[in-house]
Amino acid sequence: MPARPSVKFNVFAACTQMLLVLTGTVASAQTPAALSDCDAQNFQSVLHAAPAGSARDARAVWLNSQLMRWPQSPATDRFRLYYSSQGQITHTVNTPVRGADGAIDLTIYTGAVMRSVAERFRYLTGGVVLKVADSDLSRVNDLLREQLVLVREDAQGRVRDATRLQIAAALDDLYADAARVPNLGASTARGRTHFRLWAPTAQRVSACLFDSAGGAAVELLTMQREASTGIWKVTRKPDQSTRYYRYLVDVFVPGVGVVRNRVTDPYSLSLSTDSARSFVANLDADALKPPGWDATPAPSTVAAATDMVIYELHVRDFSINDVSVNASLRGKYLAFTESESNGMRHLRALAQAGLTDVHLLPVFDFATVPESGCSTPQPSGSADGETQQALIESTKSSDCFNWGYDPLHFNAPEGSYASNASDGGRRIVEFRAMVQALHRAGLRVGMDVVYNHTSASGQDLKSILDRVVPGYYHRLNANGEVESSTCCANTATENAMMARLMIDSVAQWARDYRIDSFRFDLMGHQPRAAMQRLQYEVDLAAGRAVQLLGEGWNFGEVANGARFVQASQLSLNGSGIGTFSDRARDAVRGGGAGDSGADLVRRQGYINGQFYDPNAMTAGTHRVGDLMQSADMVRVGLAGSIRSFSMPNYLDVTLPLEHLTYGGNQPAGYVTEPGEVVNYVENHDNQSLFDLNALRLPVATSSEDRARVQILGAAINAFSQGIAYFHAGIDTLRSKSMDRNSYDSGDWFNRIDWTYQDNYFGSGLPPRQDNQQSWSLMRPLLANAAIKPAPAEIAWTRDAFRDVLRLRASSTLFRLRTAEDIKARLSFLNIGAAQQPTVLVAHLRGDGYPGAGFTEMLYLVNVDKLAHDLVLGTERSKNYVLHPVHRSAFAADRRPSDQARYDSTSGRFSVPARTALVYVIEN
Repeated sequence: MPARPSVKFNVFAACTQMLLVLTGTVASAQTPAALSDCDAQNFQSVLHAAPAGSARDARAVWLNSQLMRWPQSPATDRFRLYYSSQGQITHTVNTPVRGADGAIDLTIYTGAVMRSVAERFRYLTGGVVLKVADSDLSRVNDLLREQLVLVREDAQGRVRDATRLQIAAALDDLYADAARVPNLGASTARGRTHFRLWAPTAQRVSACLFDSAGGAAVELLTMQREASTGIWKVTRKPDQSTRYYRYLVDVFVPGVGVVRNRVTDPYSLSLSTDSARSFVANLDADALKPPGWDATPAPSTVAAATDMVIYELHVRDFSINDVSVNASLRGKYLAFTESESNGMRHLRALAQAGLTDVHLLPVFDFATVPESGCSTPQPSGSADGETQQALIESTKSSDCFNWGYDPLHFNAPEGSYASNASDGGRRIVEFRAMVQALHRAGLRVGMDVVYNHTSASGQDLKSILDRVVPGYYHRLNANGEVESSTCCANTATENAMMARLMIDSVAQWARDYRIDSFRFDLMGHQPRAAMQRLQYEVDLAAGRAVQLLGEGWNFGEVANGARFVQASQLSLNGSGIGTFSDRARDAVRGGGAGDSGADLVRRQGYINGQFYDPNAMTAGTHRVGDLMQSADMVRVGLAGSIRSFSMPNYLDVTLPLEHLTYGGNQPAGYVTEPGEVVNYVENHDNQSLFDLNALRLPVATSSEDRARVQILGAAINAFSQGIAYFHAGIDTLRSKSMDRNSYDSGDWFNRIDWTYQDNYFGSGLPPRQDNQQSWSLMRPLLANAAIKPAPAEIAWTRDAFRDVLRLRASSTLFRLRTAEDIKARLSFLNIGAAQQPTVLVAHLRGDGYPGAGFTEMLYLVNVDKLAHDLVLGTERSKNYVLHPVHRSAFAADRRPSDQARYDSTSGRFSVPARTALVYVIEN
């Protein structure tokens, strides 16, 4: 029999509970929830406090519902699993366990662990594997709802070591059927509303109903637990649509005790202000659709992933600074419905030029912006001053701006973008109205989604998942602590119900909001298998192909496949899922994503002067070979980063791109098909392209040349095989005043001007936290008025960018469908050891290719500040003419028509300075 608590402990526990009763936060664990509990102001009530000395770490891991591994433990002494329904277990080395209701004996398991289990836990090594006796297996289901402590003890029952266990695999094994139950959350059908919450470790669950977003609870529903799935259910008649609800979940929380959590639904479809209450919604109801919703299809502009040309945009950035938008709608979903605003005119013009998708930074419910009463600070100061960033820093917790990479509810629209955050229905209708408006403008809509982490974990107001099933939804380290390599509380999409939540969420956005494509934040932290299953399920739910792309960075506790095959750059070949390529990005603009201090200036790139136009810090430090290596890496991007595409490198050695190296140890070519690579030179992360160029170009570079360098970056990206991705404002020389991380830098450092008068360079020194070590370099540049573009340069860049889009849209040769197409139709000229390294030349063969539009195409990109003549023997005696975009009287860049020359007899091409141009042989 387990030892009983001592009198001393009982007195301590009684005193602790009396104190909590007096402070109004304790009730008996046997007391069912009452209606008054629904209206309590605190988000938790401790029903039975955990005593001092209860186990907090979790060094042991359930492998399934019968086996567990304790990596640090020797296979000596005996092992017992102690349990307590009220969480009262304590333990001290060399004394017996106290406060347990009982224990079950475990045996040391020496057999082979089944392959799927061994694969899932390949990162666990050493220690001992323990087994629950067959006769005790039926008890595990209930024991997991209590405090469990695994103890290694001597023959006299004295503790040698003790730990909690990580429970995810046991829950996945016991409740595998839960992953197949449809309609978790609140769903309505046939005049009824069904509430379903997966909370297998909960001891009791109730649902509180409210008639309004702010009124008192009107009803308390007792939910019933389904033993086979761990899902708590209750059905209410009639239909509860437009009412609000939240759950009372009585559950054991390690280190806290048995707690009654007041928590919103992880599957919330919408919410009240600041996510206080979940909203019951029937997404098929006419009341939740804008007029014409069912009759507004998405544009049919994307037949394959490589047709995608994406513009990454933040909802608030789009309109907060647009005076042509009704003041009440600025920064809101409904700003997109103002069809004659400056911003919508801009987007329509891009669509007409060839843009296919607008990708919205996070628009699901996130944690950081107050949805009511947020502030909009108005900084002022000199171009290189500190006062602007100081005000932004002091108000960032209360202002209206954040990128939104801190998820709270994955399935609900963010309330700060709605006209009335307190009305759960409005944000649904207005979100749909935004999508509808973009579709009508000829643009598909993509979402930036963040399933790799949550804004909080544990017993925190903004921890939703962990307060429903403590210890399940997040990835844990060897001590049972939540991993945070992604910035915050990492989720564990290797666990069945976290993967299911992600898949259900994306399917809902695609089906019910008609989202056309998805960009996954830090996708490399998710299993490839989960992403492939998601692709299948989402396409099925939407009834169409939904493109998936994401950040395939390889880092953190999952790096190099430590826990599973990742959805990362090198692990997604053949999946059809796209990843962002850093290869050409770094070569084009120079340096890397993490540059700071002098590296921001020293690490010039292919378009901003490497070797051929040194700045004050790089004169004499770069070699022509460095430039030629960069040119090769740019060609990797132009060839779609296809592993099997071969070309001579700058040393005249012909290699497949997977044998060229990037970063010292990675293949430069890393995908098997072009739809698996996303090409970009700028996005929301890091400095804008204009700001990087301001740092790396020689200070004396003219405003005209700065605009031309911007377009060179855009043109290289547009000419690259694969998916083309651009950051909003790249076409208006957008500056963030050199801010490297503007996620919480307010409207001030994130502004866009759709009147094309200002790019906001020189808005003050960027925020101290991420930029101060570079201030000394930034200050003289920000103060230099000659760097800031005039409206004429902004307008030229705008128009030249649209011409670049027209070039890409004119022919499928810029967006070839397969790797075989690329290998058969793309070849590079001016390559190898004898190349002119500042000029890229590529030939595309169009004969017989659907949508090619031209028999042959030749593009040339001269990044040098000097014009160059090239003799290309293979191109003699051809009928090349400038592309129709260049020949148009409305072409923004006149250099191709005025200065470019082709001599058919010799094959000589004269390429103007800092110019991208295309020659074609017309059918």
